[in-house]
Amino acid sequence: MNKTSHRHPTILIHGIHDTNSVFDRMSASLIEQGWSVHSLDLIPNNGFAGIEQLAKQLAEYISEVFPPQQPLDLIGFSMGGIVTRYYLQRLGGIKRIQRYISISAPNNGTLTGYALPFPGIMQMRPASNFLADLNSDVEEKLSQINCTWIWTPYDLMILPPNSSQMPVGKQIQLPVLMHSWMLKDPQVIATVTAALKEPTNKKLPRSIQVRSPNIV
Repeated sequence: MNKTSHRHPTILIHGIHDTNSVFDRMSASLIEQGWSVHSLDLIPNNGFAGIEQLAKQLAEYISEVFPPQQPLDLIGFSMGGIVTRYYLQRLGGIKRIQRYISISAPNNGTLTGYALPFPGIMQMRPASNFLADLNSDVEEKLSQINCTWIWTPYDLMILPPNSSQMPVGKQIQLPVLMHSWMLKDPQVIATVTAALKEPTNKKLPRSIQVRSPNIV
């Protein structure tokens, strides 16, 4: 059997003000190792639309591109981490996704959510009604699948940086110096690759703290 035959199609969802091109380096690495990688551009990408609307775009994309029984893996970066969580927890995505990886997402809100009064940005403020609802059943919902949460303590977009952590799955802290570098850093790409190789039937510890050595 081909060693890559068990690898599921993997969908990458970008953050605010981004397009799917931010995943170019990560996508190239995964494709080289045998993954089928997919992504889409969320419209609008500036926070003017609510997270719900963007998550519906993801749901429609998955419905149109993949057959109903196809298992999938999902990666969300920054705002894309909240979009993907809404898809998983509120739009039935939990039934389709086997492995979920969140990278530097404002899971508990970010102070940068006060920058502009756009609907999607306001939803990412700490203690917003939107996040309070989404976090109310995070353990119940996401304990059903393999989850990995990757973040950096040096993040200046996610404030405080540890907002990215969640009380379920595997927590991985890496010393990456900038928010945008999280998708290009070799440590992160290697961590994502390892997470995508995790057996889907493996019961993960509720919380594991993995710290990288000193910054090189």
